[in-house]
Amino acid sequence: MRPRREKVIFRRLAEVQRIPDGETFEVDPGTVAEIAQALGSHFTLVIHGQLARLTGSDADAIGKPVPAPHPLAEDVASDLTTRVWRTLATCYDPEIPVDIVDLGLVYACDVAPMDDGRARVAIRMTLTAPGCGMGDLLANEVADKVLGLDGVGEVKVDMVFDPPWDRSRMSEAAQLALGL
Repeated sequence: MRPRREKVIFRRLAEVQRIPDGETFEVDPGTVAEIAQALGSHFTLVIHGQLARLTGSDADAIGKPVPAPHPLAEDVASDLTTRVWRTLATCYDPEIPVDIVDLGLVYACDVAPMDDGRARVAIRMTLTAPGCGMGDLLANEVADKVLGLDGVGEVKVDMVFDPPWDRSRMSEAAQLALGL
Protein backbone atom coordinates (compact mmCIF):
# COMPACT_ATOMS: atom_id res chain seq x y z
CA MET A 1 0.00 0.00 0.00
CA ARG A 2 1.46 3.36 -1.04
CA PRO A 3 1.58 6.19 1.49
CA ARG A 4 -1.30 8.64 1.43
CA ARG A 5 -0.40 11.72 -0.60
CA GLU A 6 -1.54 15.21 0.25
CA LYS A 7 -4.06 16.61 -2.23
CA VAL A 8 -3.69 20.22 -3.29
CA ILE A 9 -5.66 22.50 -5.59
CA PHE A 10 -3.94 24.98 -7.87
CA ARG A 11 -4.96 28.47 -6.80
CA ARG A 12 -3.54 30.19 -9.84
CA LEU A 13 -2.11 29.43 -13.26
CA ALA A 14 1.34 27.87 -12.84
CA GLU A 15 4.02 26.44 -15.08
CA VAL A 16 5.39 22.96 -14.31
CA GLN A 17 7.85 20.59 -15.97
CA ARG A 18 6.70 17.11 -16.93
CA ILE A 19 8.83 14.28 -15.53
CA PRO A 20 10.87 12.68 -17.05
CA ASP A 21 11.04 14.61 -20.34
CA GLY A 22 11.23 18.11 -18.82
CA GLU A 23 8.61 19.60 -21.16
CA THR A 24 6.93 22.66 -19.69
CA PHE A 25 3.15 22.99 -19.48
CA GLU A 26 0.66 25.19 -17.66
CA VAL A 27 -1.73 24.03 -14.96
CA ASP A 28 -5.00 25.90 -14.62
CA PRO A 29 -6.46 27.17 -11.35
CA GLY A 30 -8.79 24.60 -9.80
CA THR A 31 -6.71 21.63 -10.97
CA VAL A 32 -6.37 18.95 -8.29
CA ALA A 33 -2.93 17.41 -7.77
CA GLU A 34 -1.16 15.25 -5.20
CA ILE A 35 2.23 16.00 -3.65
CA ALA A 36 4.46 12.99 -4.33
CA GLN A 37 7.63 14.62 -3.00
CA ALA A 38 8.41 17.92 -1.30
CA LEU A 39 12.16 17.91 -0.82
CA GLY A 40 14.77 20.57 -1.42
CA SER A 41 13.26 23.59 -3.10
CA HIS A 42 10.81 21.91 -5.48
CA PHE A 43 7.64 19.85 -5.39
CA THR A 44 7.01 16.67 -7.37
CA LEU A 45 3.30 16.48 -8.10
CA VAL A 46 0.95 13.98 -9.67
CA ILE A 47 -1.33 15.88 -12.03
CA HIS A 48 -3.87 13.84 -14.00
CA GLY A 49 -1.73 10.74 -13.44
CA GLN A 50 1.44 12.42 -14.71
CA LEU A 51 4.48 13.40 -12.61
CA ALA A 52 5.43 17.07 -12.79
CA ARG A 53 7.88 19.36 -11.01
CA LEU A 54 6.79 22.69 -9.55
CA THR A 55 9.52 25.12 -8.56
CA GLY A 56 9.49 26.20 -4.94
CA SER A 57 9.15 29.85 -5.93
CA ASP A 58 5.68 28.93 -7.23
CA ALA A 59 4.66 27.11 -4.04
CA ASP A 60 1.89 29.64 -3.44
CA ALA A 61 0.12 28.22 -6.51
CA ILE A 62 -0.67 25.12 -4.42
CA GLY A 63 -1.11 26.94 -1.13
CA LYS A 64 2.32 26.13 0.27
CA PRO A 65 5.05 28.45 1.54
CA VAL A 66 8.20 28.92 -0.52
CA PRO A 67 10.76 26.43 0.86
CA ALA A 68 13.40 28.11 3.00
CA PRO A 69 17.10 27.61 2.20
CA HIS A 70 18.74 24.76 4.06
CA PRO A 71 20.32 26.36 7.15
CA LEU A 72 23.55 24.34 6.96
CA ALA A 73 24.14 25.50 3.38
CA GLU A 74 24.17 29.12 4.53
CA ASP A 75 26.47 28.57 7.53
CA VAL A 76 29.06 31.26 6.74
CA ALA A 77 31.35 29.95 9.51
CA SER A 78 32.06 26.90 7.33
CA ASP A 79 34.58 27.03 4.52
CA LEU A 80 33.19 27.60 1.02
CA THR A 81 33.81 24.06 -0.21
CA THR A 82 31.80 22.66 2.71
CA ARG A 83 28.98 25.13 2.02
CA VAL A 84 28.93 24.18 -1.66
CA TRP A 85 28.64 20.47 -0.81
CA ARG A 86 25.90 21.22 1.73
CA THR A 87 24.07 23.22 -0.91
CA LEU A 88 24.36 20.38 -3.42
CA ALA A 89 22.73 18.14 -0.81
CA THR A 90 19.62 20.37 -0.98
CA CYS A 91 19.05 19.36 -4.62
CA TYR A 92 16.89 16.29 -5.18
CA ASP A 93 16.18 14.00 -8.07
CA PRO A 94 12.51 14.74 -8.87
CA GLU A 95 11.61 11.04 -8.97
CA ILE A 96 13.77 9.66 -6.15
CA PRO A 97 13.48 11.02 -2.58
CA VAL A 98 17.27 11.23 -2.12
CA ASP A 99 19.54 14.23 -2.65
CA ILE A 100 21.99 14.25 -5.56
CA VAL A 101 25.05 13.90 -3.31
CA ASP A 102 23.79 10.74 -1.57
CA LEU A 103 22.61 9.39 -4.94
CA GLY A 104 26.20 9.71 -6.15
CA LEU A 105 25.30 12.02 -9.03
CA VAL A 106 28.02 14.57 -8.19
CA TYR A 107 31.35 13.28 -9.49
CA ALA A 108 33.48 16.34 -8.67
CA CYS A 109 33.25 19.78 -7.17
CA ASP A 110 36.24 22.09 -7.50
CA VAL A 111 36.44 25.52 -5.87
CA ALA A 112 39.13 27.89 -7.17
CA PRO A 113 39.85 31.55 -6.33
CA MET A 114 39.12 34.31 -8.81
CA ASP A 115 41.01 37.61 -9.11
CA ASP A 116 38.18 39.54 -7.43
CA GLY A 117 38.35 37.45 -4.23
CA ARG A 118 35.31 35.36 -5.00
CA ALA A 119 35.43 31.74 -6.13
CA ARG A 120 34.80 29.84 -9.33
CA VAL A 121 32.98 26.54 -8.72
CA ALA A 122 33.17 23.74 -11.29
CA ILE A 123 30.82 20.79 -10.80
CA ARG A 124 30.84 17.54 -12.75
CA MET A 125 27.66 15.56 -12.33
CA THR A 126 25.52 12.98 -14.05
CA LEU A 127 21.98 11.64 -14.08
CA THR A 128 20.57 8.26 -13.14
CA ALA A 129 19.64 7.81 -16.82
CA PRO A 130 21.40 9.56 -19.73
CA GLY A 131 18.16 10.24 -21.61
CA CYS A 132 16.46 11.98 -18.69
CA GLY A 133 14.91 15.24 -19.84
CA MET A 134 15.28 16.76 -16.37
CA GLY A 135 19.06 17.16 -16.74
CA ASP A 136 19.02 20.84 -17.73
CA LEU A 137 16.53 21.69 -14.99
CA LEU A 138 18.62 19.91 -12.36
CA ALA A 139 21.86 21.49 -13.61
CA ASN A 140 20.23 24.94 -13.54
CA GLU A 141 18.96 24.37 -10.00
CA VAL A 142 22.47 23.36 -8.90
CA ALA A 143 24.05 26.39 -10.58
CA ASP A 144 21.48 28.82 -9.18
CA LYS A 145 21.78 27.55 -5.62
CA VAL A 146 25.58 27.50 -5.61
CA LEU A 147 25.80 30.91 -7.28
CA GLY A 148 23.59 32.24 -4.48
CA LEU A 149 26.23 31.39 -1.86
CA ASP A 150 28.22 34.26 -0.42
CA GLY A 151 31.70 34.24 -1.96
CA VAL A 152 30.80 32.47 -5.22
CA GLY A 153 31.34 34.47 -8.41
CA GLU A 154 30.98 31.85 -11.13
CA VAL A 155 29.51 28.37 -11.40
CA LYS A 156 29.95 25.87 -14.21
CA VAL A 157 27.97 22.63 -14.18
CA ASP A 158 29.11 19.96 -16.62
CA MET A 159 26.71 17.08 -17.18
CA VAL A 160 28.78 13.98 -17.96
CA PHE A 161 27.85 10.38 -18.65
CA ASP A 162 31.24 8.73 -18.46
CA PRO A 163 31.55 6.89 -16.23
CA PRO A 164 27.88 5.98 -16.27
CA TRP A 165 25.97 6.18 -12.99
CA ASP A 166 24.98 2.97 -11.24
CA ARG A 167 23.64 2.06 -7.79
CA SER A 168 27.12 1.42 -6.42
CA ARG A 169 27.67 5.22 -6.38
CA MET A 170 24.89 5.72 -3.81
CA SER A 171 25.75 6.34 -0.18
CA GLU A 172 24.81 3.75 2.41
CA ALA A 173 22.20 6.18 3.76
CA ALA A 174 20.61 6.47 0.30
CA GLN A 175 20.54 2.71 -0.13
CA LEU A 176 18.87 2.30 3.27
CA ALA A 177 16.35 5.06 2.51
CA LEU A 178 15.39 3.32 -0.72
CA GLY A 179 15.34 -0.16 0.84
CA LEU A 180 18.22 -1.48 -1.28
